[in-house]
Amino acid sequence: MTREQAYERVNKVFRDIFDDESIIVIDTTTADNIEDWDSLEHINLIVALEEEFGMKFTMGEVIGMYNVGEAVDIITARATR
Repeated sequence: MTREQAYERVNKVFRDIFDDESIIVIDTTTADNIEDWDSLEHINLIVALEEEFGMKFTMGEVIGMYNVGEAVDIITARATR
């Protein structure tokens, strides 16, 4: 899976979670960039990403996700295994 393919799906998840079709996330996107992204929505995002990509993130991976790019790195790395 390419980063572009991953981002197509990641953007879909973000749009669904925040019910906002205008959201476009990039590598540097964080909770500071999306108004409704709080701790509860963060959990919802993690679960939705796990479901979308058919994987479970480890606690260490979740803690290390400081921006969307880091999540996409994990997703693309696992998809190429």
